[in-house]
Formats: sequence, C-alpha cells, structure tokens
Amino acid sequence: MKRVFIFVLDSCGCGEAPDAAAFGDFGVHTLKSIAASPFFRAENTLSLGLGHIPGLEFLDRTPAPAATTARMRERSAGKDTTIGHWELAGIVSGQPLPTYPDGFPPEVIKAFEQATGRSVLCNRPYSGTAVIEDYGEESLASGKLIVYTSADSVFQIAAHEDMVPVETLYEYCRTARRILTGRHSVGRVIARPFTGTPGAFTRTANRRDFSLEPPEKTLLDAVKDAGQTVYAIGKISDIFAGRGVTKAVLTHNNDEGMRAALEAQKADFDGLCFINLVDFDMLYGHRRDVDGYAKAFAAFDAFLPGFIENMGKDDLLMITADHGCDPAYTRSTDHTREYVPLLVYGKTNVPADLGTLEGFSHIAATASDFLGIQFDCPGSSVYRRETP
Repeated sequence: MKRVFIFVLDSCGCGEAPDAAAFGDFGVHTLKSIAASPFFRAENTLSLGLGHIPGLEFLDRTPAPAATTARMRERSAGKDTTIGHWELAGIVSGQPLPTYPDGFPPEVIKAFEQATGRSVLCNRPYSGTAVIEDYGEESLASGKLIVYTSADSVFQIAAHEDMVPVETLYEYCRTARRILTGRHSVGRVIARPFTGTPGAFTRTANRRDFSLEPPEKTLLDAVKDAGQTVYAIGKISDIFAGRGVTKAVLTHNNDEGMRAALEAQKADFDGLCFINLVDFDMLYGHRRDVDGYAKAFAAFDAFLPGFIENMGKDDLLMITADHGCDPAYTRSTDHTREYVPLLVYGKTNVPADLGTLEGFSHIAATASDFLGIQFDCPGSSVYRRETP
C-alpha cells in the first residue's frame, strides 16, 4: 500500500521570486515576515530541514535534516491559487488567466443579472472584508448581489445569508461559471456569504470555489486512471473542478483540514491524499495579519509529529505552497510572487539538499514516481530510494 500525502500551506511563500517585480511585488517574503512574530514556532519543520532551504538562512539549521529540502520557482504566468495548484499537479500555464482591474465588462454583468434575476453592486477590485462593510447594508436593503474581483482571476459574489441562502448563492456561482468562458474564463468563481448587521458584518466559513477545469491531464487524473484513490481535502476538489477526485472532503478551516488528513491516514488505500490548508491565505495573508499567520504555522508545526508518527513505511509526505501572500507587505493585500518551500519525508526516502528547483511540477513527478504511475509532466522526481 503506497500513499502520498501532499500538504499545501496555502500562500506560505519563502522569498521573492526573480520576476516578482513584473507582478508588482518588491521585497516580499512570507516566511520571513511570520518568523519575526513572537508567536512563530517551527521546531518540527526545522527538524525536517526547513532552515536548509535557500533564502531561509534566518532559521535554525539542523545537523541531520530528516527530509529532502528545496525551494521551487513557479514557471507559470501567475501567482494565484488555481495556476499554482495546477502546476503542482503537472501543468505549466504559459498564459495568465484573465483579470479585471476595471471590473467585469457590461456583457458579463448583464448576462449574470439576467440569469439570476438579481442586479449587481460594486463590480470592481476590492478587499473581501471592506466590500461587505461598504456595500453590505445597501445589498440587504436592495436585494442586489455584491460582485467584485481582485488582482487574481476571480469573480466573487458576496451576499448576506439571511437574504440569499447559501445553497442559492452556490447556484448563482454555478451560473456565473457557465457564463465565464472563452476570453472571460476566470480561474475561480467564489461564493462569499456573510452574516451580521451594518457595521458588524462578518464573512462566514461557507466560502466555496468554482474553478475552471484544468486544460490538460493532471496528477489527480493519472492516479485515478491507474485505479488508485485520490483524496481531495479542503478546496482541492473545487480547484480541480472535481476532476480526478475519488473522495472529496470539504473543510472550513485548517483544523478541519488537519483532522481530515489524520482520518485519511487511517484509511486503507493506495494513492494520493492532497490537502489544502486555506487559513494561511484567506484569514491571515490577505488580511495582513502577521501574528495570526504565525500562530497558524505554529499549529501546523505542532500537528506534524503525530502525523509523522502514524506514517507507514510506504507513505511519503510532501509539504509545500502554491504562491506567497506576505502578511507584512503593505503595497497591496494581494498574493505575492514568491518561491515556495518543499519538504519531502518518508521512511524510505534518503534526504538531500536540492537548492532551487525550476517549476512546481516536481511535486507531481515525485508523487507519480513513488506510486509507480506513468505521468509525463515538466518536472523530475526528487524521491531517492533507500538502498537495501
């Protein structure tokens, strides 16, 4: 029974990428920013070798790292969740997904309003928390939906749960997903329900992503086609539009994601368990909350020993990220173009310091190699088998 567990610490970048300026990012470093917090703890990731990754020299190094270590530079033309996860799963996106710095064009909004029977407010880039502060009361009074975007390729719909039931909001998102095709094929349509009263609106945990289907075969497809299991925990199933997934476990926060990973670890299966821990990005990165981000990292670090203790001989653990979202960066509240860390641990894996790797698809190549599955992708396996 061979199993691969991939943990994506959503947005946990490890230093400015060489082309960061082209994405409007300067001097960004998510891990360095949170390491400055008094709440940062990393004893267990450091024992794996986190401090050996280039650009993380400010962290302690261990004499004998337990994991293979590297940082990976994204090859795709983007810094968003969809493109980052697609590259982790073996697809390099040469063209960025469409973004809308001036809001969505009239033909998109008109089609959406006609299909849903509701008018739209805002329609421009906006902070997710600020948009409900500024438009929530008007939305409640008028029955209009708040539609907004960001620097990412997203069409976001916010509505008060008392005005629009969550399942109805999800249906509106599915409607938008059907409309947003061709040159308007945004990466994700996102449901952003909120509750509360004017002056005290709060986003709920009922967010849901409706993603563009991957344009090519991914690691998930390859594992499923080989007759093996693909656990998708958190928003993984949403990101891949459900394709290649055999068991989807939706979660609302990091704690639920980590508990779900432990439950999957107890299951008897061959294949892949792909976990996204979204709080790093959604609750702390975009909200520029350094201490909150550091506490979340400390919680994951504290979770690791129990997970590793329960790993079997034929299990492989990979820890990485999909982009950056430096919580100390003040120029914007958007994602940041950064390297991402890579830690690979397994009882049969021989640790190595690999420096800097081009592309995120080494994740897909390593997973398929370990599972014995044929999957061609622009990456190389970093799994080094222990010699008998």
